[in-house]
Parts: sequence; C-alpha cells; structure tokens
Amino acid sequence: MKRISINNLLLAGAFVLAASSCSKKLDLFPQNDFTSEDAYKDVAGYRSVLAKVYGGLATTGNVGPAGNSDIQGLDEGSQSPFIRGFFNCQELPTDEAVVAWNDQTIKDFHNLRWSSSDPFLLGMYARPVYNIMVGNEYLRESTDEKLASRNITGADAADIKKTRAEVRFLRAFNYWVMMDIFGKSTFIDETNVVGTTLPGEKNRAELFAYIESELKAIETELATVKTIEYGRVDQGACWALLARLYLNAETYIATPKYTEAITYAKKVIAGGYSLHGNYRELFMADNDKRTNELIYAVNCDGLRTKSYGNTTFFVHCASGDDHDEFGVGGGWYGYRATKGLADLFPDLTGATDKRAMFTTSRYGTSPSQIAIPDISAFDNGLHVNKYRNIRSDGGAISDVNRDFADIDFPIFRLSEMYLIYAEAVLRGGTGGDAGTALTYLNLIRARAGATLFSASDLTPTATGLQNILNERGRELYWEGHRRTDLIRYGLLTTGTYLWPWKGGVASGTAVDSKYNIFPIPAANRTANPNLSQNPGY
Repeated sequence: MKRISINNLLLAGAFVLAASSCSKKLDLFPQNDFTSEDAYKDVAGYRSVLAKVYGGLATTGNVGPAGNSDIQGLDEGSQSPFIRGFFNCQELPTDEAVVAWNDQTIKDFHNLRWSSSDPFLLGMYARPVYNIMVGNEYLRESTDEKLASRNITGADAADIKKTRAEVRFLRAFNYWVMMDIFGKSTFIDETNVVGTTLPGEKNRAELFAYIESELKAIETELATVKTIEYGRVDQGACWALLARLYLNAETYIATPKYTEAITYAKKVIAGGYSLHGNYRELFMADNDKRTNELIYAVNCDGLRTKSYGNTTFFVHCASGDDHDEFGVGGGWYGYRATKGLADLFPDLTGATDKRAMFTTSRYGTSPSQIAIPDISAFDNGLHVNKYRNIRSDGGAISDVNRDFADIDFPIFRLSEMYLIYAEAVLRGGTGGDAGTALTYLNLIRARAGATLFSASDLTPTATGLQNILNERGRELYWEGHRRTDLIRYGLLTTGTYLWPWKGGVASGTAVDSKYNIFPIPAANRTANPNLSQNPGY
C-alpha cells in the first residue's frame, strides 16, 4: 500500500496509491510508482484496500510495528497512530490520565499548555486526514464505471458497491474526530483531483452539517444492525455516531439537539444489543466475542496488526513492574490517572463498583499512593488496569512473546447510548422520559454491582447532570470520552473543577479557554495557506 511523507500530507491533497519514492517537497504530491490500476485490478485488490481503510485506525504502516510507515516524517510508534493520538488528546488533558515520560512535549497535554508547533498534534492532524484520503481513493475507484472498466460484474460488483457506505461512514468518523479535536479541518472528498489545487477548509459548523448529511445519506445503505461481520460498521454504528454528534451539538454549533440525540440513541438501543454481564471482559484479549454490547470496535491483533500505538499502548504504558497483570512481557512505566478519577468511586478495590479496575498488588490505592507529588515518578498516581491482554476463557493470545495486544478498541458501546439518552432527557430533549433514563442507568450500575440510582438522583438540575457526568467517568474512562465530556459541562479549562497538575500546577488551576480546542499545526498552515488558525494560537 501507500506511504506519504509528512510534507506531502501537510498539503492534504487527493490520494494516490504509491509504494515508494514519495516526494519530500511541499509543492508536490506522492508519485505513482504503484498505480490505482495495479491496486484495484481485481476483487481481491478491492478487499485489500478496504482492509486498509479500516486498518488506518489500528495500524501505522504496511509491515508493523514499524517500517514502511503510512506517514513518513513522524514517529511511527508515538505520533502517527490513531488510537494512541486520540487517547493523548481526549484523556491526557483531563483528570483521567497523566504521563511520567519526558518525551518532547507530551507533558504539555496534561498541563493544558500545548502550542501549534507540537509534534504530537501534527501527527494527530495527519492521521485522520490520511485515513480520509485512503477512503476517498476507494470511493473514486469503486464507481459503477470503474468496476465495469475492470470487468467486475454481478455479485462481486454488488458486494463492492455495498462497501461504499462503510467507507463513507469511516470518512465521516474521521471528520468527526477532526471537528471535535481541532474544530475545523482540511477538507477533501472523492471529487478532489490529484495534484491540482490546494484543498480548502471546513469550519466546525460546516463539518457538523457534512457529517450529519453523510450519516443520514448512508443510514439505509449500511447493513442492518448485527448482520455484518464483526469489526465492520453497520446501521448501529451510524446511529451511535449521530447520537454522539447531537449530544455535543451545543458545543459544536451552539445549537442544542438533545431531541435528536434521544432519537438516535433509541434507534441503537432498539437494535438488539444488550449489556455484557462482566464489565472487565469488555476490555480483555477476547473482547471480540462481546458483540452483544460492542457496536463498533477497532480490531487489534497481536500478530496481524502489530503497532505501538493501538491497544498495545494501553497495556504497556499503564504497567511497570506489574506487567504480568496486564498480560504483557514488560511495562513502559508511563500513564496513570489522578485523584479526580479515584474520587468517582466509593472504594478502589472493586468491592462496591466492579468498574474500579486499578492495580493494587504493587502500586497501591491508598491516598498517599494516589497523590502525585512528582509527575515524573511512575509510582505516584492511580494505576489503571482496565485493559488486559489476557483472554477471559484462559486461551492463548496471538503473540506468544506478549509484546502486542489482541484487545479491540471500543468506539461505540451500548452503555454509552444509555448515558446519552439519560443526559439528553435531563437537558430537555423530547421523545424520552426520566423513568426510562433511570432504568437504563440502573442497568449499567447493576452490572457494576453499584448501588442503584433513585429518581431523585436524576432530576433535571445541576446535581442530576453531575451524577450523569460522574457515571460517564466510571463507565467510560480511558475510552476517549473525557475531554469532550468536560468541555460539554464547562469544566475542562475553568476553575470550577480542578485535579492534580491541571494547568501544570500541583493542586490544579484554571487555564485559558482557548485550550478547549487544539490548534491547527503551524506546519500545515505553512504548507497550505487556505487553512486558518483557532483563536488564541
């Protein structure tokens, strides 16, 4: 498949399949050493590229874990992966994660002090755009005319045409990531012609409208819920992304759409999903069996998707001397959580809430242990043991060396839809009711073994909403939600809620509101003058 130098990706031009000799000049696009005609010459070629469209969320290149990188010029382990970059943006600026390492600017994330020159942000901007370009190319090459020109007809052509809706969903998902994190994006679709003009930009409102229209357009074209093979997207994923989009509409476009959030959460809930009985098993090496609850997950495999930036990152970065408990051969002594996450649980042993999955054997959960007097000392903090590269059935994992994880990364789970429904009801959306919201939340809490909520816990007040935010923290921590949630509640940058080392201060401090959104990397704006900067950067 394709490699692109970071300089070419800065241009975010239309995508051409190429194997090597990618230009490093800012005014050129990748060269066609391996053409589209070679890649799409038969049905097997289409399947391979479709796998690449999906794989861009799990892998970073074509050999893995490093070498023949998709995006040259960035560190393949830490800067160009999707899952690791997404985690750094969504969790590291919050109470749910803090890092001991001194790798370049990585501590700026928890300190809420990043700049437009941050190399990790350069990678996070590049990865979704790369994924979008791969999808655009697939859409260009899978039209009726292209299929006919390659003598692909009948059932084969029909099957390929069905995949177009999946690719459009994945493109919309990557644009959602750009909209949420950067508030705007380079915009390219399948109509962009390679190497002609520099691409334009869509702001947050324009991206919102585009994502919404794309998802609604493909809603009936995607496979019916739970009828497609695991790891591919169907109507359930489409509805789930729409529900998430509408829950955050007031943040994105200053217009509340809680009624719409309820509508699409209900569609997912009615789709035949159910909560899996054991919360821990949702994050173990055989979580691909949890199709009753997982609506869409990024497939990660210790042999076939080797990467230092997918769920392999979760089990290594959170472990140290306790690495055997995580199912890996060695720890990276890196990421922990703060007292803010600890305070969400009545106790940290799992006795009163089974979702409290924290290391106790070596690092402990006493107040003195959870404190972080030295952010660079891995021993400090709350050690999260949520992801384990161990099978619940006792079977063998793929990588016998225990270097790379088999854990799939959940993008959408049923419990999130329950939480969206409940919050949207409390925020005034119509089409739902408080009694049903209470039922849904208590299904989540019963699974966790936690005390059930009463109706008085879910009143449409600040207290009721805070209870839902806290429940989201307990249920969804380390799954890439916390930054977006804190922004929706007005808590990420303000002094209303503080946690250790927020703003780079041990006791926590408010920061400039500009940090509610990330800057457009300066290198991208240098390469493409059509891109604008976010205020304050």
